[in-house]
Amino acid sequence: MKALLLENIHADAVKALEARGYEVETRAGALADQELIAALDGVDYLGIRSRTHVTREVLAAAPQLRAVGAFCIGTNQIDLEAATEAGVAVFNAPYSNTRSVVELAIAEIITMARRLADKNRDMHAGVWDKSAQGAHEVRGRTLGIVGYGNIGSQLSVMAEALGMRVLFYDVVDKLALGNARRVDSLDELLAEAETISLHVDGRASNTNLFGPAEFAKMRPRSLFLNLCRGSVVDIDALHDALVSGHVAGAAIDVFPSEPKAKDEPFVSKLQGLPNVILTPHVGGSTLEAQVDIGRFVAGKLADYESWGSTSMSVNLPEVTAGPLQEARIVHLHHNVPGVLARLNSALANHNMNIGSQTLATKGHYGYAVTDISGERYDGLLAELEALDETIRVRVL
Repeated sequence: MKALLLENIHADAVKALEARGYEVETRAGALADQELIAALDGVDYLGIRSRTHVTREVLAAAPQLRAVGAFCIGTNQIDLEAATEAGVAVFNAPYSNTRSVVELAIAEIITMARRLADKNRDMHAGVWDKSAQGAHEVRGRTLGIVGYGNIGSQLSVMAEALGMRVLFYDVVDKLALGNARRVDSLDELLAEAETISLHVDGRASNTNLFGPAEFAKMRPRSLFLNLCRGSVVDIDALHDALVSGHVAGAAIDVFPSEPKAKDEPFVSKLQGLPNVILTPHVGGSTLEAQVDIGRFVAGKLADYESWGSTSMSVNLPEVTAGPLQEARIVHLHHNVPGVLARLNSALANHNMNIGSQTLATKGHYGYAVTDISGERYDGLLAELEALDETIRVRVL
């Protein structure tokens, strides 16, 4: 099996895949559509981070591709609908860099509250301004978290340990941790919190979640952080709120448009503004997180290839499968009545004995993992591929 890993995925991912028998090619940067299509010739497994986009066109041009590993949290750079239709599994690392993002958020909250960026700039310019003007402790201040998933909830715990009062808003009813309090609306959060931190996903409904109206509703002289997705913030509106002084500081790690490589220039209206921290999408970029992400996603890809396990797949029905006993059929199909009966009938036609069978469904798709034993394997794969419901089938 051949794997292609892009965007400087950690070397531990390479080692993990090679240890499972893969031939691994690595490339430092992201690839655009046509470059990616050319690079995928003969590739069975693709590993990317956030800058490479796996489109419907790319998937159509690589019918041999079995899975895509997103070595990051987000998967909005992958056309998940097209991947599922093509029978391509998608895996990500939803937990591996949680701590790294939270630590950066905490560091930036303190940096802005103490105006450390301004002090640092002045000191480098030879200005000794030993003043407490505009500098505050974070203890006792109110943090408003928008999105209470893995990152938002852990930020809640760490902020509370610093003595902050925590409010959160999420469209899904989430259990509050510690003394955090859930509010019923975004407007309620903006009216109470002195620091706002965004931790939502990149779905279309979150595009420009924060625009002129939302910034206007924030408390005067509040702080603002976005370490989730660049598309959720109207940068022009944030710029205006900072210039007017209504927002006292901002820390932005993600942007609507980001360079695809290090040698491309970065340009933003936020450059040069005081008490604004700009970082190049490094929320999860710690060595510890990258090691864990590399090992985790590489393991998911290898388990899918060797055992057919779709545990924690983003797009396929989830079946946890362990090592093989003798042989195994993994069958991704359209979720229609009677499909399992037709699958088993085909196995019976080849005198296959079923040792165990697990079926999971997700929307319009079903995934069956069947351990079998027998002697008439010739023609079995072709018969299963010929079923009208079959999307992709493998004999392991």
